[in-house]
Amino acid sequence: MFFRLLPWEYAIRNLFRRPLRTSLTFAGLTTVILLVFVVVGFIRGLERSLAVSGDPQTAVVFSLGMGRNLEYSSIPMRTSDLIPASVAGLREQAGQKYVSPELYLGTRVTTGRFDSMGLVRGVTRPALLVRSRVEIEDGEWPKSGEVMIGRLVAAKLEAGDDALSIGNTLTIEGRDWRISGVFSAGGSAFESEIWCRLDELQQAMKRQDLSIVAVTLAADGDFTDLDLFCKQRLDLELQTMKETEYYGSLQEDYGPIRWLAWLVVLLVSGAGVFAGLNTMYGSVVGRIPELATLQTIGFARRAIVVSLIQEGLLMAAGASLMAAIFALVFINGAAVRFTMGAFALRIDSTAVLIGCSVGLLLGLFGSIPPTIRALRMPVVDGLKAV
Repeated sequence: MFFRLLPWEYAIRNLFRRPLRTSLTFAGLTTVILLVFVVVGFIRGLERSLAVSGDPQTAVVFSLGMGRNLEYSSIPMRTSDLIPASVAGLREQAGQKYVSPELYLGTRVTTGRFDSMGLVRGVTRPALLVRSRVEIEDGEWPKSGEVMIGRLVAAKLEAGDDALSIGNTLTIEGRDWRISGVFSAGGSAFESEIWCRLDELQQAMKRQDLSIVAVTLAADGDFTDLDLFCKQRLDLELQTMKETEYYGSLQEDYGPIRWLAWLVVLLVSGAGVFAGLNTMYGSVVGRIPELATLQTIGFARRAIVVSLIQEGLLMAAGASLMAAIFALVFINGAAVRFTMGAFALRIDSTAVLIGCSVGLLLGLFGSIPPTIRALRMPVVDGLKAV
């Protein structure tokens, strides 16, 4: 080392010499870093929801020309019987092939005083085979006149959890449905859906068709066989896509939103840097005589610069830690309503790393300009300020 550093305790002691200024700066930094955690948690939650929604062995068959709008798809009811009879390589268990005919739509759902658009999926028992992540957390599979709700349906409908308790009633398409159970799906998009029996939803909607048929291929199954079936049966007007490709395409659609969210992170961080600069400038100006005295007794300007950066980093580290704890306790898992349904904010290791890194960078870059000011300050001028 080419110069003598100030004691480490000096930077720590300075933080407690001006408790009001330190507290205000700490609160400001914590708020900025917390906002970064919220935005990053939003991005991570959205990405995970789409990533875990697709199974690489599962494919969906839907109407030709529907693009990605499965809720507008309409295919003949007999499709669910023709596929297992015509396509080899479908997964099978105890004689039951993994084929799930489904009617999927967005419609108005009313519960108590809450009225909002919800996602409803009419299914049969094999849906639990194809949607392997779905687990009934509470209650039971819906019987006649009943529905089973995902654990994020309350967020999607903007209703309270009490309004969607088991035994309460939902109104869908003018018909009352009793809630029989609550299911989870590993954080996937299914958790914002309402599931009921396929035949009853068809009766309520006065429809005899399906939206999609979801199938799971065996380990040696070939997706090409299913694609060939769809292309050969021109009378059915079908197309197929792997579930991972479908949700991957949705991720591409939400790409601009992710970039916008990162822009928000950048803007929030920039605001935090300016707030830190303002505070650190005030701190340096108020300590000009003290800094000049340190130079007089033999400490190099570089040692003072290092000490000021230490103060900034210590405060930023404390604010990052506080914001991370708050985010993990109160923000992680919070449900957010979105166009595709709802998903949970995710404060994972990546989010913590990004949030804390932004916090430390705020402390570093917020300290550098004031330290340059201290470096350029002539010793004589500093002593005259006493």
